[in-house]
Amino acid sequence: MNLLNWSLLLALSLLWGGSFFFVGVAVRALPPFTIVLLRVAIAALALHLVLRITRTAMPWDGGLWLAFFGMGLLNNAIPFSLIVWGQTHIASGLASILNATTPLFTIVIAHALTPDERLSANRIAGILIGLAGVIVMIGPQALAGLGENVLAQLAILGAALSYGFAAIFGRRFKRLGVPPLATATGQVTASTVLLLPMVLLIDRPWILAAPSLPVWAAILGLALLSTALAYVVFFRILASAGAVNLSLVTFLIPVSAIILGALILGERMATTDFVGLGLIGVGLAAIDGRLARIWSRPAAAKRP
Repeated sequence: MNLLNWSLLLALSLLWGGSFFFVGVAVRALPPFTIVLLRVAIAALALHLVLRITRTAMPWDGGLWLAFFGMGLLNNAIPFSLIVWGQTHIASGLASILNATTPLFTIVIAHALTPDERLSANRIAGILIGLAGVIVMIGPQALAGLGENVLAQLAILGAALSYGFAAIFGRRFKRLGVPPLATATGQVTASTVLLLPMVLLIDRPWILAAPSLPVWAAILGLALLSTALAYVVFFRILASAGAVNLSLVTFLIPVSAIILGALILGERMATTDFVGLGLIGVGLAAIDGRLARIWSRPAAAKRP
């Protein structure tokens, strides 16, 4: 992880951190599957427009589009639907904590399915420390509802598991030479095709009341920022830093939300915010290997 990758990871945490706010606004007026469809469909239109403007070639190979559909299922259709449905039954704080288990799933899946992203003591320790930091920042009281609405909690954990598989599955696009912009476009386009029949059968959007302007603003923010732009950054990080490092974004999302609240809304950061931030920093340093290198230097210096 170089400085550029860390910067992109922070940017992605800002983009995805906003998605919880946008969903919170939209879910008051629209059913879950309709929100997810609008999210990926508007993002697909925007990215196809960007492809035209930048004159980036969109591959149309059948095998590659089969991979796009697999990625759309694992990285959009399944987790987006589970998270939006889960957020209608449990608090967003608990949802954020459960979503932060993504690196735990990713590291196990990567160890089982890849030759180069292996399980290590540093990574396990770092992920557990980082998860503890997320809990401290959001507040241990968010865990008070743990055990209630079990299906909704399992839905968020299922989304985290799906994200883990998606991160490993998405590694293939780098090998195939597909640029991040084209990969993001293919994924959200495939997701739109997958979700459209479900929305027509279940939500029947033609009978819904017209959303208000704030709801449309939330949908546009969700589609253009938290989806279209976010997935271009996502595939750029995945290609250069790997699946496990990419999954660390779930630790940074609450950090971004709390810092933005302090800078933009004037909210005061509590002592627990600083403690949680410190724990997340230590966890990331452990996963990155920096902590082990720092500890090894005094030992090496004492050797004759």
